[in-house]
Amino acid sequence: MTPTLLWFRQDLRLQDNPALRAALERGGPVVPVFVLDDAAEGRWAPGGASRWWLHHALAALDAGLREKGSRLILARGDTATVLRALLAETRAGAVYWNRRYEPAAIARDTRLKADFLAAGLEAKSFNAALLHEPQTIANKQGGPFQVFTPYWRHCLTLPVTPPWKPAAAALPAPARWPKSVPLDALELLPRIPWAGGLQERWTPGEAGAAKRLRAFVSAAMDTYADRRNLPGVTGTSLLSPHLHFGEIGPRQIWAAVAATARESGVFPPSKGAGVFLSEVGWREFAHHLLYHFPHTPEQPLREDFARFPWADDPRGLKLRAWQRGRTGYPIVDAGMRELWHTGWMHNRVRMIVGSFLVKHLRLPWQQGAAWFWDTLVDVDLAANTLGWQWTAGCGADAAPYFRVFAPVLQGRKFDAEGDYVRRWVPELARLPVEFLHAPWEAPGDVLAAAGVRLGETYPQPIVDHAAARAEALAAFKKLRGADVIER
Repeated sequence: MTPTLLWFRQDLRLQDNPALRAALERGGPVVPVFVLDDAAEGRWAPGGASRWWLHHALAALDAGLREKGSRLILARGDTATVLRALLAETRAGAVYWNRRYEPAAIARDTRLKADFLAAGLEAKSFNAALLHEPQTIANKQGGPFQVFTPYWRHCLTLPVTPPWKPAAAALPAPARWPKSVPLDALELLPRIPWAGGLQERWTPGEAGAAKRLRAFVSAAMDTYADRRNLPGVTGTSLLSPHLHFGEIGPRQIWAAVAATARESGVFPPSKGAGVFLSEVGWREFAHHLLYHFPHTPEQPLREDFARFPWADDPRGLKLRAWQRGRTGYPIVDAGMRELWHTGWMHNRVRMIVGSFLVKHLRLPWQQGAAWFWDTLVDVDLAANTLGWQWTAGCGADAAPYFRVFAPVLQGRKFDAEGDYVRRWVPELARLPVEFLHAPWEAPGDVLAAAGVRLGETYPQPIVDHAAARAEALAAFKKLRGADVIER
């Protein structure tokens, strides 16, 4: 049997990998390959944090393959050119891969599959990334869903394929391995050493993903519904970057949750488990929307929002203050600093900082999406687009466009003891909790005792909340008449 090229992309795992399963069932040698092709990604080539993760994920995948007598062939350049050269060198008769759902990836894969089939090769793709693929889900009218609740209710009626576990202790290797570039030649790591915080926080790779899932299911899942909104505690799964890079798949998560229900006979086994699975559902919903509305990474789904009157920021001062965590609102600044240091931000805080950018500063949601794209290790085009359009009120199932997250109220509600702000905004750590989320309200002697000099050691608020709310209301009323809701 001729070899099979196994083309890895965002499926960097061996467990529950349908393309790998098909290659083994076909028989013959398997040649795993990863091609870094930034040009094919267009504007959405991996950002700095994603590239850091990718470097370490590829190293982990190669190590896992070598344990099975195989290895990962690395290449950089045009994907079609690289794969054709590998096909010729290895005399492979098939190319298998797992599907992606971004518009550029769909277009490229469609072209490649047609070319390979025309050349007489087997070219097959599989679903490794989702419980249910976007093209298989439709509402009663036969169109795409645009509201999450009926979408997820429909998905819950569908069976979930059990995850596959490879039985083979070794992968069949070719008689001669093709050339591979060194991992460092992909130039994924930053030239300036800014990634120390990421290194401290994360363990990229399939083993790290499995460890996180086990820890979450055994210790945190049952309390997830109550603790997931508290950024000062570890109440979430932290699986999002592993999911994005395919180091774990949603079927594996579903199976792990289901396994905890076997004794009770109830699925999901707890309120926390049900809420957690609904967050997996939001990820599915994001891919559903991106597939059916491929223009949304750049343009609002609700067309009238293309006319929204954004504020001027000609020198980018407000944007830079937000990016650097120097807005003068502690919960916002804590989130932006956590993002810069760790490549991740708590989901509740993502909503707060997103609302602050588009409604307090009235800067375009696309600018926030671009910053997240470069700084998040878990950034995913589908989820990033859904999140920012939800926050801005211009997408599917969006938060009401007139809702403004009040940062002081949000901080006092979800970081009541101030643990999160104290960690990420240490210059305020000595303030009493009653003033921690609004330091400008503290008396002068309290500020002095805490070593805080507003405008020097910590900035004054760059906008007044009440004035920003009024301006947001005026801007939104140009599109639709409504009142601002403060949350």
